[in-house]
Amino acid sequence: MKHQFCKRWLVALTISVTMSYSLMAAAGTSRAFVPMGVADSVGVIDLESRQMTSSIAGTVNTHGSALTPDGRYLVVGSLTAHESQEPVSRPEGVTEDEHAAHHGGGAAATSEESNTGLLYVVDTETNAIVRKLEVPGPVHHVLVTSDGRYAVSTHPVGGGISVVDLDSGELVKTVATGPAPNYMVETDDGQSLLVSNSGNDTISEVDTGHWFVKRNLRVGGGPEHMVLAPNNERLYVNNGTSGQVVVVELSSDTVAATYEVGEEPHGVGLSEDGQVLYATSKGSNRVVRIELASGTRQSAALAPAPYHLAVSPRNGQLLITSRTESKLWVLDSESLKVIDEIPLEGIGHQISIKDEK
Repeated sequence: MKHQFCKRWLVALTISVTMSYSLMAAAGTSRAFVPMGVADSVGVIDLESRQMTSSIAGTVNTHGSALTPDGRYLVVGSLTAHESQEPVSRPEGVTEDEHAAHHGGGAAATSEESNTGLLYVVDTETNAIVRKLEVPGPVHHVLVTSDGRYAVSTHPVGGGISVVDLDSGELVKTVATGPAPNYMVETDDGQSLLVSNSGNDTISEVDTGHWFVKRNLRVGGGPEHMVLAPNNERLYVNNGTSGQVVVVELSSDTVAATYEVGEEPHGVGLSEDGQVLYATSKGSNRVVRIELASGTRQSAALAPAPYHLAVSPRNGQLLITSRTESKLWVLDSESLKVIDEIPLEGIGHQISIKDEK
């Protein structure tokens, strides 16, 4: 009897320890969320096993993505126009006439509002879409503010950004920034957003307290993806025309340096300490690594068409999607050697990483 009791106790203890270890291992994993465009899903990749473990269904042509600061929710945007279920609400501070003009006015407004955009709010614990939020136009890239309050989207057709309150789900502001707004980054203090306008070669700085453009910086070359240095002093912007990454000194509004990348530069990223710059060149089929202190440039072939880029906060590895094939590469950040290649269901776009330490 005593022997059987001890045996059962040992079995129970073993199961308990195993489950606890499994939960700890699960809690210590990192996941990448990758919108897969017209595949109408978002891929979920376990960065420890380097496998796509699941996908989030029910989205349409998602391109942009961003996580809330606590990682609980993922916001993804659709680049396809949708029929509005209800009229687009008038943002605070915009008159009825201004709102009508923005949406075409009169009878035209009905047609315009029937082609609105969607944000999907996804619970990252269950991969379930918990909310759909309407915004004024198809969405390119997405950012969630550092306080977790707002989801901000760029609208390439509308010429600006939209701001949605994630608590209420209401559209609280639209801000005209310039033609073909593309990408956004936020300053460390959360007081400004920087928006690249590829249609007029400018960067708009938007005040997040009152949601207005407080200055425009001319950088040239159709700026798209950007990354901001940890101290907020320098902004690194890809320049599609010159094949470079342009370094903007924000305090003086000047171009401080340029780095050669290759034809059709796209993704940009920084190491965690801000000392190394990474960039992709779709046209030249290359990935580039630049040590900023010395200017030392290293590059490696990566084909076909390396596209969106993210730097893992866990180990600094590079995650890069292909523009023409359904896959994601994992690269060593120092040697630029491919560690792994992960199949996707579609073309991968703006990558968001949840590091569950």
